[in-house]
Amino acid sequence: MSQMLAQRDYYGKALRALASREDIVVLDADLAGSTKTSEFQKVCPERFVEVGIAEQNMIGVSSGLAAEGKTVFASTFGVFATGRCWEQIRLGAAYPKLNIKIVATHCGISVGEDGATHQALEDISLMRSLPNMTVLSPADAYETYAATMAIAEYDGPVYMRMGRSPVPVISKEGEKFTIGEAKVLLEGKDVSLFGTGQMVSNCIEAAEELRKEGVSAEVINVSTIKPLDRETVLASVSRTGCAVTAEEHSIIGGLGSAVSELISEELPSPVQRIGTMDMFGESGSPAELFVKYGLTSGDIAEAARRAIKRKR
Repeated sequence: MSQMLAQRDYYGKALRALASREDIVVLDADLAGSTKTSEFQKVCPERFVEVGIAEQNMIGVSSGLAAEGKTVFASTFGVFATGRCWEQIRLGAAYPKLNIKIVATHCGISVGEDGATHQALEDISLMRSLPNMTVLSPADAYETYAATMAIAEYDGPVYMRMGRSPVPVISKEGEKFTIGEAKVLLEGKDVSLFGTGQMVSNCIEAAEELRKEGVSAEVINVSTIKPLDRETVLASVSRTGCAVTAEEHSIIGGLGSAVSELISEELPSPVQRIGTMDMFGESGSPAELFVKYGLTSGDIAEAARRAIKRKR
């Protein structure tokens, strides 16, 4: 996992590749350089709309375009994409089940120095609660590219999140992305580590740490949070008997909630959730914040030890 690439760069590359499709329209809210939608603008300016700092309007325009048969990608930072225009998304995208792809960058605590106002820690929860909404959180740059291509083919509203900084590459370039499919990256028998986003790479590191202690950890990349891959989650927990979830998001309403809800109903087992607690973030470097908020591979490994003890 030595190679580090920014997910948003590969989102931009994917939009560039999609420019040949005449139904694709891309909107941005004054952040095209940061979200990398500028890559689409460079090759297809006639189907790029800069709405300015008007996120609610961006969703409204997206709704109108999608109602006329366009496949719309609308991008801005996660806090604005989900918080500022939640009502517009609910009634203009989710309720009519329109073909709008809301792709947010700068999500999670790793936004870093921009601080609490810009660190989206509740976006998955907001979008996951909406009927008809598909929710994705790719693990790395290559998976982000593949996921962008996949949602362009998918009929219906999608929310996809990614971070700001380069993250470790764990996927293979050109690997196919299937919406609704979780991938077992490492097989194990003692504990299941369910990660999403860049936390998947931390799960892999945690598994390596645990193996040195004789603990066999299974690592699953849950890049689709909704619809959750019920079969893969239940099959893994049936093998290991306990689970840890890891997300760069609040433990309320995100991956941890989704997995816990499923397991509590279908296969009651110990679950430990790694994520931010019921609190806002703060300004600091991503590395410092991951330590302070308990999101490191060491934190995941310790949660796995607790889950195993509870199982016994």
